[in-house]
Amino acid sequence: MFKLNRIGMDITVVYMFILIFIISLPSFVNRLTSAEGLGADMPFLMHLVYFFMFYYLPLTIMLFLLISLIAYVGTLIAKALNRKIRFSILWKMTAYTTTIPFLVYAIVAMIFPVSDSYIWIFIIYSMLFIIKIITVYPKRKKRK
Repeated sequence: MFKLNRIGMDITVVYMFILIFIISLPSFVNRLTSAEGLGADMPFLMHLVYFFMFYYLPLTIMLFLLISLIAYVGTLIAKALNRKIRFSILWKMTAYTTTIPFLVYAIVAMIFPVSDSYIWIFIIYSMLFIIKIITVYPKRKKRK
C-alpha cells in the first residue's frame, strides 16, 4: 500500500485506461460477433468508432466518477476516524483496488454474459479495502 502511494497520479490514470480497455474487450468481441441487430452489417472501422464513442468513453466516465465517489466516502470515514489521509491518496488506492474485480469480470464476461449488478460487488469490495487502508494510516496529531 505504501509503495503504491509513491506512484504518480498520471501513471494511475493511464493504468485505469488500460484496465478499462481490458474489461471492455468482452463487449467489443460480442459486438463484433453479433450477427443480428442494427449494426450487424457495419464495417470493422465503424464498429471500432461506435465502440469507443458509445461504450468505452461512457464506461470510462462512469468508472472514474464511481472511483471518485468511493474515495470521497473514504475521506468522510477518514475524518470520522481522525486519520491523516487525503482524497488524492484514497483515489489512487481505490483505483488500484479495482484491479482484481475488473480482471475477474473480464474473464467471466468472455465466457458468459454478466449482469450489471456485478458493480455492487465491486463497490463493496473497494469500500472494504478502503476502510482497511484508512485504519492502517496513522491518526492525526492533536495541536495544542
